[in-house]
Amino acid sequence: MKKTAFNELHKAAGAKMVPFAGYEMPIEYFGIKDEHMTVRNNVGVFDVSHMGEIWVKGPKALDFVQKVTSNDAAKLTPGKAQYSCFPNGKGGIVDDLITYHYSEDKYMLVVNASNIEKDWNWLVENKIEGVELENASDSISQLAIQGPKATEILQRLTDVNLSEIEFYTFTVGKFAGIEDVIISATGYTGAGGFELYFYNEHADAIWNAIFEAGKPEEIKPIGLGARDTLRLEMGYCLYGNDIDDTTSPIEAGLGWITKFTDEKEFIDKNVFLKQKEEGVSRRLRAFKMQERGIPRQGYDIVTAEGEVIGKVTSGSQSPVLNQGIGMGYINKGYTKFGTEVYIQVRKKRIKAEVVKLPFI
Repeated sequence: MKKTAFNELHKAAGAKMVPFAGYEMPIEYFGIKDEHMTVRNNVGVFDVSHMGEIWVKGPKALDFVQKVTSNDAAKLTPGKAQYSCFPNGKGGIVDDLITYHYSEDKYMLVVNASNIEKDWNWLVENKIEGVELENASDSISQLAIQGPKATEILQRLTDVNLSEIEFYTFTVGKFAGIEDVIISATGYTGAGGFELYFYNEHADAIWNAIFEAGKPEEIKPIGLGARDTLRLEMGYCLYGNDIDDTTSPIEAGLGWITKFTDEKEFIDKNVFLKQKEEGVSRRLRAFKMQERGIPRQGYDIVTAEGEVIGKVTSGSQSPVLNQGIGMGYINKGYTKFGTEVYIQVRKKRIKAEVVKLPFI
Protein backbone atom coordinates (compact mmCIF):
# COMPACT_ATOMS: atom_id res chain seq x y z
CA MET A 1 0.00 0.00 0.00
CA LYS A 2 1.29 3.46 -0.87
CA LYS A 3 1.96 6.10 1.75
CA THR A 4 2.00 9.86 1.38
CA ALA A 5 4.94 11.91 2.64
CA PHE A 6 2.83 12.82 5.70
CA ASN A 7 2.13 9.25 6.82
CA GLU A 8 4.23 9.32 10.01
CA LEU A 9 2.92 12.79 10.90
CA HIS A 10 -0.66 11.48 10.71
CA LYS A 11 0.14 8.59 13.02
CA ALA A 12 1.93 10.88 15.46
CA ALA A 13 -1.19 13.08 15.51
CA GLY A 14 -3.34 10.08 16.49
CA ALA A 15 -5.05 9.50 13.15
CA LYS A 16 -7.14 6.42 12.50
CA MET A 17 -5.57 5.12 9.29
CA VAL A 18 -7.46 3.14 6.64
CA PRO A 19 -6.81 1.86 3.10
CA PHE A 20 -8.13 4.36 0.52
CA ALA A 21 -7.50 4.31 -3.25
CA GLY A 22 -4.36 2.22 -2.73
CA TYR A 23 -3.00 4.52 -0.02
CA GLU A 24 -2.91 4.36 3.76
CA MET A 25 -4.84 7.52 4.64
CA PRO A 26 -6.26 9.20 7.78
CA ILE A 27 -10.05 8.76 7.99
CA GLU A 28 -10.34 10.75 11.24
CA TYR A 29 -8.33 12.16 14.15
CA PHE A 30 -10.79 13.28 16.84
CA GLY A 31 -14.23 12.50 15.41
CA ILE A 32 -15.75 13.18 12.00
CA LYS A 33 -18.49 15.53 13.23
CA ASP A 34 -16.06 17.63 15.30
CA GLU A 35 -13.58 17.73 12.41
CA HIS A 36 -16.37 18.81 10.05
CA MET A 37 -17.39 21.71 12.31
CA THR A 38 -13.72 22.68 12.81
CA VAL A 39 -13.46 23.30 9.06
CA ARG A 40 -16.82 25.09 8.81
CA ASN A 41 -16.09 27.42 11.77
CA ASN A 42 -12.31 27.61 12.09
CA VAL A 43 -9.59 25.89 10.02
CA GLY A 44 -8.34 22.41 9.25
CA VAL A 45 -5.62 20.73 7.19
CA PHE A 46 -6.25 17.81 4.81
CA ASP A 47 -3.54 15.64 3.30
CA VAL A 48 -4.74 15.13 -0.27
CA SER A 49 -1.38 13.99 -1.63
CA HIS A 50 -3.01 10.81 -2.90
CA MET A 51 -4.57 12.86 -5.71
CA GLY A 52 -2.93 12.56 -9.12
CA GLU A 53 -1.09 15.29 -11.03
CA ILE A 54 -0.54 14.88 -14.77
CA TRP A 55 1.30 17.48 -16.84
CA VAL A 56 0.28 18.19 -20.42
CA LYS A 57 2.97 20.10 -22.31
CA GLY A 58 3.77 21.14 -25.86
CA PRO A 59 2.51 23.28 -28.76
CA LYS A 60 -0.70 21.22 -29.06
CA ALA A 61 -1.39 21.05 -25.30
CA LEU A 62 -4.57 23.12 -25.52
CA ASP A 63 -5.90 21.14 -28.49
CA PHE A 64 -5.38 17.93 -26.52
CA VAL A 65 -6.99 19.21 -23.33
CA GLN A 66 -9.95 20.44 -25.41
CA LYS A 67 -10.33 16.99 -26.97
CA VAL A 68 -10.26 14.94 -23.76
CA THR A 69 -12.18 17.25 -21.38
CA SER A 70 -15.77 18.48 -21.45
CA ASN A 71 -15.19 22.06 -20.29
CA ASP A 72 -13.82 24.83 -22.52
CA ALA A 73 -10.13 25.10 -21.66
CA ALA A 74 -9.72 27.85 -24.29
CA LYS A 75 -11.24 30.21 -21.72
CA LEU A 76 -8.35 29.61 -19.34
CA THR A 77 -5.38 31.94 -19.10
CA PRO A 78 -2.25 31.13 -17.06
CA GLY A 79 -3.19 31.25 -13.37
CA LYS A 80 -6.77 30.08 -13.91
CA ALA A 81 -8.33 26.67 -13.29
CA GLN A 82 -11.61 24.93 -14.09
CA TYR A 83 -13.58 21.89 -13.01
CA SER A 84 -14.11 19.40 -15.83
CA CYS A 85 -14.47 15.72 -16.70
CA PHE A 86 -13.02 13.17 -19.11
CA PRO A 87 -15.83 11.69 -21.29
CA ASN A 88 -15.19 8.00 -21.91
CA GLY A 89 -16.36 7.63 -25.52
CA LYS A 90 -19.47 5.71 -24.42
CA GLY A 91 -21.46 8.55 -22.89
CA GLY A 92 -19.97 8.09 -19.42
CA ILE A 93 -17.20 9.68 -17.36
CA VAL A 94 -13.64 8.37 -17.01
CA ASP A 95 -13.02 10.79 -14.13
CA ASP A 96 -13.67 14.32 -12.96
CA LEU A 97 -10.71 16.64 -12.61
CA ILE A 98 -9.43 20.18 -12.22
CA THR A 99 -7.52 21.67 -15.16
CA TYR A 100 -4.86 24.21 -14.21
CA HIS A 101 -3.43 26.44 -16.97
CA TYR A 102 0.08 26.61 -15.52
CA SER A 103 1.80 28.56 -18.31
CA GLU A 104 1.70 28.88 -22.07
CA ASP A 105 1.45 25.39 -23.59
CA LYS A 106 1.50 23.76 -20.14
CA TYR A 107 -1.43 22.40 -18.12
CA MET A 108 -1.70 20.39 -14.91
CA LEU A 109 -4.59 17.94 -14.65
CA VAL A 110 -5.46 17.01 -11.06
CA VAL A 111 -7.33 13.71 -10.96
CA ASN A 112 -8.76 11.33 -8.37
CA ALA A 113 -6.41 8.99 -6.53
CA SER A 114 -8.36 5.85 -7.40
CA ASN A 115 -8.25 6.69 -11.11
CA ILE A 116 -4.63 7.78 -11.67
CA GLU A 117 -3.62 4.71 -13.70
CA LYS A 118 -6.94 4.58 -15.54
CA ASP A 119 -6.75 8.29 -16.41
CA TRP A 120 -3.12 8.05 -17.49
CA ASN A 121 -3.88 5.13 -19.82
CA TRP A 122 -6.86 7.01 -21.25
CA LEU A 123 -4.77 10.11 -21.94
CA VAL A 124 -1.97 8.07 -23.53
CA GLU A 125 -4.54 6.26 -25.70
CA ASN A 126 -5.93 9.57 -26.96
CA LYS A 127 -2.61 11.44 -27.22
CA ILE A 128 -2.01 13.59 -30.30
CA GLU A 129 1.14 14.88 -32.01
CA GLY A 130 2.73 17.91 -30.38
CA VAL A 131 1.88 16.84 -26.82
CA GLU A 132 4.08 15.51 -24.04
CA LEU A 133 2.48 13.81 -21.03
CA GLU A 134 4.10 13.41 -17.61
CA ASN A 135 2.60 11.59 -14.64
CA ALA A 136 4.05 13.48 -11.65
CA SER A 137 1.64 12.00 -9.10
CA ASP A 138 4.27 10.16 -7.04
CA SER A 139 6.57 13.18 -6.65
CA ILE A 140 4.02 15.87 -5.70
CA SER A 141 2.39 16.36 -2.30
CA GLN A 142 -0.77 18.37 -1.75
CA LEU A 143 -2.31 19.91 1.37
CA ALA A 144 -5.73 21.55 1.51
CA ILE A 145 -6.06 24.17 4.25
CA GLN A 146 -9.76 24.89 4.55
CA GLY A 147 -11.95 27.10 6.71
CA PRO A 148 -12.71 30.79 7.39
CA LYS A 149 -9.37 31.37 9.16
CA ALA A 150 -7.20 29.73 6.49
CA THR A 151 -6.22 32.95 4.71
CA GLU A 152 -5.17 34.70 7.91
CA ILE A 153 -2.95 31.81 9.00
CA LEU A 154 -1.33 31.06 5.63
CA GLN A 155 -0.61 34.74 5.00
CA ARG A 156 1.93 34.56 7.86
CA LEU A 157 3.99 32.16 5.71
CA THR A 158 4.11 33.94 2.34
CA ASP A 159 4.53 37.37 0.74
CA VAL A 160 1.99 36.37 -1.93
CA ASN A 161 -1.20 38.37 -1.35
CA LEU A 162 -3.61 35.50 -0.72
CA SER A 163 -6.68 37.73 -0.73
CA GLU A 164 -6.03 38.37 -4.44
CA ILE A 165 -6.28 34.67 -5.31
CA GLU A 166 -9.91 34.35 -6.40
CA PHE A 167 -11.88 31.09 -6.48
CA TYR A 168 -10.54 28.81 -9.23
CA THR A 169 -7.34 30.77 -9.70
CA PHE A 170 -3.82 30.04 -8.49
CA THR A 171 -0.30 31.42 -8.36
CA VAL A 172 3.20 30.02 -7.96
CA GLY A 173 5.33 31.56 -5.22
CA LYS A 174 7.47 31.18 -2.12
CA PHE A 175 5.70 29.60 0.85
CA ALA A 176 7.26 28.81 4.25
CA GLY A 177 10.66 29.45 2.70
CA ILE A 178 10.05 26.94 -0.12
CA GLU A 179 10.20 28.19 -3.72
CA ASP A 180 7.76 27.30 -6.52
CA VAL A 181 4.80 26.21 -4.39
CA ILE A 182 1.49 26.22 -6.27
CA ILE A 183 -1.05 28.13 -4.15
CA SER A 184 -4.55 27.40 -5.41
CA ALA A 185 -8.11 28.35 -4.41
CA THR A 186 -10.03 25.37 -5.79
CA GLY A 187 -11.29 23.86 -2.54
CA TYR A 188 -13.88 21.07 -2.38
CA THR A 189 -15.38 21.85 1.03
CA GLY A 190 -17.23 25.12 0.49
CA ALA A 191 -15.48 26.55 3.56
CA GLY A 192 -12.88 28.64 1.73
CA GLY A 193 -9.13 28.23 1.87
CA PHE A 194 -6.28 27.06 -0.31
CA GLU A 195 -4.46 24.03 -1.71
CA LEU A 196 -0.67 23.84 -1.77
CA TYR A 197 1.25 21.69 -4.27
CA PHE A 198 4.96 21.02 -3.69
CA TYR A 199 7.57 18.30 -4.03
CA ASN A 200 7.54 15.50 -1.47
CA GLU A 201 10.88 16.48 0.06
CA HIS A 202 9.32 19.68 1.43
CA ALA A 203 6.41 17.89 3.14
CA ASP A 204 7.65 17.97 6.74
CA ALA A 205 8.84 21.60 6.54
CA ILE A 206 5.55 22.86 5.12
CA TRP A 207 3.35 20.78 7.46
CA ASN A 208 5.27 21.95 10.53
CA ALA A 209 5.27 25.59 9.41
CA ILE A 210 1.49 25.58 8.88
CA PHE A 211 0.74 24.03 12.27
CA GLU A 212 3.16 26.39 14.01
CA ALA A 213 1.59 29.42 12.28
CA GLY A 214 -1.92 28.21 13.14
CA LYS A 215 -1.32 27.54 16.83
CA PRO A 216 -3.19 30.69 18.00
CA GLU A 217 -6.27 29.52 16.05
CA GLU A 218 -5.91 25.90 17.20
CA ILE A 219 -5.50 24.62 13.65
CA LYS A 220 -6.10 20.86 13.40
CA PRO A 221 -5.51 18.01 10.96
CA ILE A 222 -8.69 16.67 9.35
CA GLY A 223 -9.38 13.22 7.91
CA LEU A 224 -11.11 12.01 4.78
CA GLY A 225 -14.33 11.23 6.67
CA ALA A 226 -15.04 14.92 7.27
CA ARG A 227 -13.89 15.76 3.75
CA ASP A 228 -16.73 13.57 2.47
CA THR A 229 -19.43 15.13 4.66
CA LEU A 230 -18.17 18.64 3.83
CA ARG A 231 -18.32 18.06 0.06
CA LEU A 232 -21.76 16.43 0.42
CA GLU A 233 -23.20 19.51 2.18
CA MET A 234 -22.11 21.51 -0.87
CA GLY A 235 -23.50 18.93 -3.30
CA TYR A 236 -20.12 18.27 -4.93
CA CYS A 237 -19.92 15.00 -6.86
CA LEU A 238 -17.68 12.17 -5.70
CA TYR A 239 -16.35 9.89 -8.42
CA GLY A 240 -17.37 6.29 -7.84
CA ASN A 241 -20.50 7.40 -5.99
CA ASP A 242 -22.30 10.16 -7.89
CA ILE A 243 -20.52 9.88 -11.23
CA ASP A 244 -18.76 7.01 -12.99
CA ASP A 245 -18.34 5.28 -16.35
CA THR A 246 -22.12 4.73 -16.60
CA THR A 247 -23.27 8.31 -15.86
CA SER A 248 -23.19 11.25 -18.24
CA PRO A 249 -22.41 14.81 -17.13
CA ILE A 250 -25.85 15.85 -18.37
CA GLU A 251 -27.55 13.29 -16.12
CA ALA A 252 -25.27 14.35 -13.26
CA GLY A 253 -26.24 18.02 -13.47
CA LEU A 254 -22.81 18.87 -14.85
CA GLY A 255 -24.07 20.54 -18.02
CA TRP A 256 -22.28 23.66 -16.79
CA ILE A 257 -18.90 21.95 -17.34
CA THR A 258 -19.96 20.53 -20.73
CA LYS A 259 -19.43 23.29 -23.29
CA PHE A 260 -20.83 23.07 -26.81
CA THR A 261 -19.04 25.62 -28.99
CA ASP A 262 -18.28 25.39 -32.71
CA GLU A 263 -14.56 25.68 -31.98
CA LYS A 264 -14.43 22.87 -29.41
CA GLU A 265 -14.55 19.25 -30.55
CA PHE A 266 -14.38 16.74 -27.73
CA ILE A 267 -15.04 13.08 -27.01
CA ASP A 268 -18.80 12.31 -26.78
CA LYS A 269 -19.77 15.87 -27.78
CA ASN A 270 -22.63 14.66 -30.01
CA VAL A 271 -23.91 12.21 -27.38
CA PHE A 272 -24.09 14.88 -24.69
CA LEU A 273 -25.55 17.50 -27.04
CA LYS A 274 -28.37 15.10 -27.93
CA GLN A 275 -29.04 14.50 -24.23
CA LYS A 276 -29.10 18.23 -23.57
CA GLU A 277 -31.56 18.85 -26.39
CA GLU A 278 -33.81 15.81 -25.93
CA GLY A 279 -33.57 15.38 -22.16
CA VAL A 280 -32.54 12.37 -20.09
CA SER A 281 -34.51 9.64 -18.34
CA ARG A 282 -32.92 10.29 -14.93
CA ARG A 283 -31.15 13.10 -13.11
CA LEU A 284 -28.83 13.36 -10.14
CA ARG A 285 -30.84 15.17 -7.48
CA ALA A 286 -30.32 16.21 -3.89
CA PHE A 287 -32.80 15.42 -1.14
CA LYS A 288 -33.31 16.18 2.54
CA MET A 289 -34.82 13.69 4.92
CA GLN A 290 -38.11 14.92 6.38
CA GLU A 291 -38.05 12.31 9.14
CA ARG A 292 -35.29 10.76 11.25
CA GLY A 293 -33.04 8.52 9.20
CA ILE A 294 -29.70 8.53 7.42
CA PRO A 295 -29.64 7.70 3.71
CA ARG A 296 -26.73 5.53 2.58
CA GLN A 297 -25.21 4.76 -0.80
CA GLY A 298 -27.16 2.01 -2.54
CA TYR A 299 -30.49 2.57 -0.77
CA ASP A 300 -33.52 2.62 -3.06
CA ILE A 301 -35.45 5.84 -3.66
CA VAL A 302 -39.13 4.96 -3.87
CA THR A 303 -42.62 6.43 -4.11
CA ALA A 304 -45.10 6.39 -1.23
CA GLU A 305 -46.39 3.12 -2.67
CA GLY A 306 -42.93 1.57 -2.74
CA GLU A 307 -42.20 1.78 -6.49
CA VAL A 308 -38.45 2.10 -7.04
CA ILE A 309 -37.69 5.36 -8.86
CA GLY A 310 -34.01 5.79 -8.12
CA LYS A 311 -30.98 4.98 -6.00
CA VAL A 312 -28.96 6.90 -3.41
CA THR A 313 -25.39 7.62 -4.54
CA SER A 314 -24.19 9.62 -1.49
CA GLY A 315 -25.79 10.17 1.88
CA SER A 316 -25.00 11.13 5.45
CA GLN A 317 -26.14 13.08 8.47
CA SER A 318 -25.34 16.76 7.89
CA PRO A 319 -23.39 18.06 10.93
CA VAL A 320 -24.50 21.63 10.17
CA LEU A 321 -28.20 20.87 9.57
CA ASN A 322 -28.37 17.90 11.97
CA GLN A 323 -30.51 16.27 9.30
CA GLY A 324 -30.12 13.40 6.86
CA ILE A 325 -29.07 14.57 3.38
CA GLY A 326 -28.18 12.78 0.19
CA MET A 327 -27.95 12.67 -3.58
CA GLY A 328 -29.12 10.07 -6.02
CA TYR A 329 -30.32 9.40 -9.54
CA ILE A 330 -34.07 9.80 -9.78
CA ASN A 331 -36.30 8.92 -12.72
CA LYS A 332 -37.88 11.62 -14.86
CA GLY A 333 -41.20 12.71 -13.42
CA TYR A 334 -39.90 12.82 -9.86
CA THR A 335 -37.00 15.28 -10.21
CA LYS A 336 -38.86 18.57 -9.70
CA PHE A 337 -37.72 20.50 -6.61
CA GLY A 338 -40.19 20.02 -3.78
CA THR A 339 -41.20 16.52 -4.92
CA GLU A 340 -41.88 14.12 -2.07
CA VAL A 341 -39.95 10.85 -2.31
CA TYR A 342 -39.06 8.10 0.15
CA ILE A 343 -35.80 6.40 1.03
CA GLN A 344 -36.06 2.68 1.66
CA VAL A 345 -34.07 2.13 4.87
CA ARG A 346 -34.19 -1.62 5.48
CA LYS A 347 -37.94 -2.38 5.83
CA LYS A 348 -38.99 1.22 6.45
CA ARG A 349 -39.81 3.98 3.93
CA ILE A 350 -38.64 7.38 5.21
CA LYS A 351 -39.98 10.58 3.71
CA ALA A 352 -37.60 12.97 1.89
CA GLU A 353 -37.91 16.05 -0.31
CA VAL A 354 -36.06 16.82 -3.55
CA VAL A 355 -34.17 20.10 -3.01
CA LYS A 356 -31.79 22.50 -4.73
CA LEU A 357 -28.08 22.46 -3.97
CA PRO A 358 -26.11 23.38 -1.97
CA PHE A 359 -27.63 22.07 1.25
CA ILE A 360 -26.14 24.90 3.30
